[in-house]
Amino acid sequence: MLSTDERDSRRQFGWFMLIALVVLGAGIGLRDPWPPDEPRFALVARQMLESGQWLFPHRGLELYSDKPPMLMWTEAFWMWLTGGWRGAFLLTSLFSGLGTLALVWHLGRRLWDARVGLVAATLVLSTMQFVDVIKHAQIDPLNLFWITLGNAGILLHCLRGPNWRMYWLGCFAAGLGVITKGVGVIALFMLLPYVVMRARQWPGVTVTRGDGWRWAGGALAFLLAIALWLVPMLAAAYGLRTPEYLAYVQDILFRQTAERYANSWQHEEKPWYFLLVILGNWVPAWLLLPFIVPGWRHALRLRDPRVWMPLMWCVLVLVFFSVPSGKRSIYILPALPMLALAMAPYVADLLKTRWLPRTSFAITVACAVVFGGAGAWALLKAPKAAQRIAAGYEMAGHGEPLWWCVIAVGAGFLLSALVYRPRRGVAALLGGMALGWIIWPVGTAVLLDANQSARQLMEKADATIGPSGQLALVVWREELMYQARRPVTEFGFARDSADQLRDARAWQQADPAHRWLLVNEEALDDCVVPGNVVSLGVANRTRFALLPAGASRPGCVPSKTR
Repeated sequence: MLSTDERDSRRQFGWFMLIALVVLGAGIGLRDPWPPDEPRFALVARQMLESGQWLFPHRGLELYSDKPPMLMWTEAFWMWLTGGWRGAFLLTSLFSGLGTLALVWHLGRRLWDARVGLVAATLVLSTMQFVDVIKHAQIDPLNLFWITLGNAGILLHCLRGPNWRMYWLGCFAAGLGVITKGVGVIALFMLLPYVVMRARQWPGVTVTRGDGWRWAGGALAFLLAIALWLVPMLAAAYGLRTPEYLAYVQDILFRQTAERYANSWQHEEKPWYFLLVILGNWVPAWLLLPFIVPGWRHALRLRDPRVWMPLMWCVLVLVFFSVPSGKRSIYILPALPMLALAMAPYVADLLKTRWLPRTSFAITVACAVVFGGAGAWALLKAPKAAQRIAAGYEMAGHGEPLWWCVIAVGAGFLLSALVYRPRRGVAALLGGMALGWIIWPVGTAVLLDANQSARQLMEKADATIGPSGQLALVVWREELMYQARRPVTEFGFARDSADQLRDARAWQQADPAHRWLLVNEEALDDCVVPGNVVSLGVANRTRFALLPAGASRPGCVPSKTR
């Protein structure tokens, strides 16, 4: 039978998870996939479901080799389970976020106690980057869950073991992370500080003798997880032996992994880039670090592996992603749960101070003033910045409904401040942030979805070409095919724009009375007859046009794009 304390801790965790579900799930079902990444994965998942081709993801006609298929498998499953429900594409992110929080709570409870676990999970949930990422259907939430599960299995074995099943589970999760995004292997970095601590005889570290085969079982579990996808994929590719599938294998196994790490060709940033990411995106967690460092120094003197094993892993991850020139802010997110775990025991002590609630309350009030004031200024004064934002979304006026949403976020902070008062300032700040994360997606999803998802543009294109019209996409984006109201023709996604437009015109000339071209206006060339172009407007800040057969000069050879 559970003790009273255990029942209380589980009840508190249950309430926490319910709040997390509301915060992270707010807005699901109110919008379609938004660029840049969501439409791509949703389109690939839908094509998987329709074609039954699960080993080789396709984006239109072409194989999609940028990422392994794990996320697309899960999105296809949710689409199948819900019958194509509008929010299905976001469910993987939602459950990955909730699973990550549950793992952090469990780790904190096992390594310290339930209160520390709840503080650690709250630190993660209150961090801006975490909530923002979980609210989008990218690969990173699922990758974050696998890496955190890998960390949890290894930590529980190394610090509360021996627990070989948890160790093998952690290694298996790292392998699943590899077939999700390729970097799941970083979960195994947790073994490096363990080896150092064991060699230096830190207290509290699991020591085993004569278990080399069990340690090797971790490598087996890691490789087994990767083999679930890799072996059938390679067998099918080399069985078919077509240039297309062999190029897919080469690209996904080498160019998109080792070559991308060693010789990045995108998102070049300075070596200190991730420190700036932490300062800008890990608010408010990093603001507490100056008050945590003394506790970490004390833990180092005590040689406490519960603190320093996760911390050393965070440093290794930071260094790993800082070495290549290509960097994106999302890369460093897997370090957040382990940093929160190392901070939690000392944050729990800070909650007993008088200055932290007062400071938190002051920040809550400041947020109410900033959001409320900025929204009111944009609403009443219609500055040029507000007009530009409204024009980018093709909103009427200067986007008045959008600024009402900003004001509502400020009102949420104010309400939380009034309810909790200065004595419970931390609760006031957390409550204001939670309301903000609920109000903003619920309010803006309906306002922006028609433009952001390209649904409005594709509905307009469908109405323009008429019931008997046929549509082809040229220099297209994934949201266009995803939102198409009828089957469309395309001429490749990654091909040169001039080649696509040339082939599209040849296709159109076979039936000029019924065939139309939907073109990104940046790809229009000097063979276009401007007066015959049908402008469709802007979708996600990109202008598109419809070209009937009469919009291209017969026999014209283009010399350049406009």
